[in-house]
Amino acid sequence: MSSSEAIIEVRNLAKRYEVYDQPRDRLKQLIVPKLVRLLGRDGDNRRYYREFWALRKISFDVRRGETLGIVGRNGSGKSTLLQIIAGTLAPTLGDVTTKGRVAALLELGSGFNPDFSGRENVLLNARILGLSHKQIAARYDEIVSFADIGDFIEQPVKTYSSGMFVRLAFAVQAHLDASIVIIDEALAVGDVFFRQKCYARLEQIRKSGAAVLLVSHALTDIEQFCDRAIILDNGQISFAGDAIEATKRYYQMNQSVCSHAHLPRSAHDPDPVQGQSGATEINSITNPLSERVFDKAEFCDAGKVTQVGNGWAECTRFAVLDEHGNPCCHFWQGQTAIFISEFRILRDMGSPTCGVVLHSERGIIVHGKGSIEHGVSTDSPTRAGAVVRCVQAIDLNLQVGEYSFEIGLGSIEPDVFRRLAELSHEEIDANVRHICVLPKAGSISIGWQRVRAGSALTHHGIADLPGSIELNVSSTG
Repeated sequence: MSSSEAIIEVRNLAKRYEVYDQPRDRLKQLIVPKLVRLLGRDGDNRRYYREFWALRKISFDVRRGETLGIVGRNGSGKSTLLQIIAGTLAPTLGDVTTKGRVAALLELGSGFNPDFSGRENVLLNARILGLSHKQIAARYDEIVSFADIGDFIEQPVKTYSSGMFVRLAFAVQAHLDASIVIIDEALAVGDVFFRQKCYARLEQIRKSGAAVLLVSHALTDIEQFCDRAIILDNGQISFAGDAIEATKRYYQMNQSVCSHAHLPRSAHDPDPVQGQSGATEINSITNPLSERVFDKAEFCDAGKVTQVGNGWAECTRFAVLDEHGNPCCHFWQGQTAIFISEFRILRDMGSPTCGVVLHSERGIIVHGKGSIEHGVSTDSPTRAGAVVRCVQAIDLNLQVGEYSFEIGLGSIEPDVFRRLAELSHEEIDANVRHICVLPKAGSISIGWQRVRAGSALTHHGIADLPGSIELNVSSTG
């Protein structure tokens, strides 16, 4: 099968449910239409239910070796879509074509008999999923080793914790040699070490040519693991494209209303600033490196880059400089990169917040930090017509390689910012409005220094973390 050939084809898919207000209405719907037809009253088409369309006009393809993320709020139709693709639910309209064996981890412990032991369920589940006795025998030890639940493999699964359930279920599904692997939130149950093992295994599966469908509310998983993603909203696809862009659009769709009335207010807090002068202002979000930074910069036209926003602001230009203020896109390990960006404010908003996120070649977020984490704010609302400039310096103590970067603008109310130390992360996040994000603004590369003291590389792994080391040798004589 060609790597460009689609092994999942979804065309004009729709799923309708009949919703009954009372149990007796279901009985009426079953009996009354038949009586009407017997009595010859063809004109009486009364229905005792309401139609609910969980999915409407869903179409997409997934190719070999591709991972597609599916995101959406609860009730948007994600699980329904996966069940139809897996073949456990029939569509009302449309068609789904799959090629090859499908391994689906849709519900915790689905397909397991709670009274059977883990070992018995492995044998039963693998047989149901199409493995022969010989194939099961050859893979049994590998499945048990992957699940890593110890002696519990001989205990009834009804005694398992949710984490043990998903370990065993995933271990079986991951060793089916399937052409299509479908996962619906199941990995959220496991601990971090198991999730790392699962994603490593999924990467192996993908490299073998299988297609992976992943539903997760952990958007970092979608960004880091998926090639593409679709956003489901009220049963319809509202966006289909790059995974990172999809997550940014999802944040825009679902961010909390930027009202902090629910937060307890300190008695010492002054009243929020009610307004500013109408003149266009230049606000520097970090300690400015001086206007020469903007004079020397070779700016990129932000109008040529995808921007995800709510219409309150637009990025006009951005640039990357070295520590001397010169335009630069290739750095040595440990050098400082200066990211500058400029935004035009189109609507009155709170205090601006800016930041930069770096992604590795595999899409992993290796660094994300902004003005809130640095504790920097203009401490006043921003009026339409203002221009916000952000200058952010980042020490690139990272692994050698290429990195993409995203830049973004948000807003937070001044009185909320003044009380950051009193608030939880969840409360802060709920009061930050995402205004404008450039999910793939550009890229930089990091190389190792050829002339330096010590080894050529400063460290191994993704990041160079601050720390110290001592080495002592004692005489045994």
